Amino acid sequence: MYAFVGPLAVSIGVPHRTTGKTRTTSRTFITAIAGYRHNSFVQGYSLQPRSSKKTCSTIAAKPVRMSALQKSPPQTFEAAVTLGSSKADLPSWKVLLLGILAGAYIALGALLALCVGGAVPAIKASNPGLQKLLFGALGLPGGLLLVCVTGGELFTGNTALLTCAFTQGRAKAGGVLRNWVWSYIGNVLGSALVTWLAVASGCVGGAGGAVAAAVASAKVGMPFIKAFLRGIVCNWLVCLAVYTQNGASDLMGKFVAIWLPICAFVAMGFEHCVANMFLIPFGMAMGADVTMKQYLMANLLPVTLGNIVAGVFLVGLAYSLAFGKKAAA
Repeated sequence: MYAFVGPLAVSIGVPHRTTGKTRTTSRTFITAIAGYRHNSFVQGYSLQPRSSKKTCSTIAAKPVRMSALQKSPPQTFEAAVTLGSSKADLPSWKVLLLGILAGAYIALGALLALCVGGAVPAIKASNPGLQKLLFGALGLPGGLLLVCVTGGELFTGNTALLTCAFTQGRAKAGGVLRNWVWSYIGNVLGSALVTWLAVASGCVGGAGGAVAAAVASAKVGMPFIKAFLRGIVCNWLVCLAVYTQNGASDLMGKFVAIWLPICAFVAMGFEHCVANMFLIPFGMAMGADVTMKQYLMANLLPVTLGNIVAGVFLVGLAYSLAFGKKAAA
């Protein structure tokens, strides 16, 4: 008796009816491997029967080539260039509209994080690391996933994507700046919309409101340089999430590419300007002793500058040097 895998073959000894001698009958068992690609299941093996003159029969397995679920690093860069180029060509009104939606999705993710990860005081007291993980794992990763799969215009991610397109001559400076300005404005408006809805609906109150107020106060209480540096690390991770998910071919791949870095930046306490467009105004509405000047000058300005530095230099320019035209030359 023998066996091997892919396909799995088994030989079985069978006594002859008249002579009593043993003859070998081979039967091959095939395990089909189903692959998921672009919302459809593709059969991993095709089964074609072959017959012989004897009573034995075999089934031949022929592999069917399937496209990779994740692009190679050079292909991922080219996909980022293509996406960035298309974003630079969008008219201003469409960037604004998609920016509003993107800002709303990030705000909804931040609201979920407050409602879940911010509402477990007992866990925070006994296991602060676990509480930070909960705060990061539930909320903002889902918001960014919605932005990416629906074609939203998120300012922070666009700092990397449009830099890739610009360095390869696929986007003009005017188109890049137009996208950044209108996506930023749209993100502000979308965040404001969700802030109003959250306050008017009363979905967060009591202990949850106190947590939101504490978060807002902490964000404006750090020095300018610290907020700037936290903005750099944050958008380094956010842009890596946006960049790598664009190289994934299926929804699960995009989710994994987004979830890990976004969960990390939230749990480690770094600063994202679009998330803060919701978190700080909402905390102010919940009673935080924060002025509009503190919000704009102590947090939003330094964090935005740090986010730009990370997106342009640490992701966009870095991968352009690694995989762009000059790198190929």
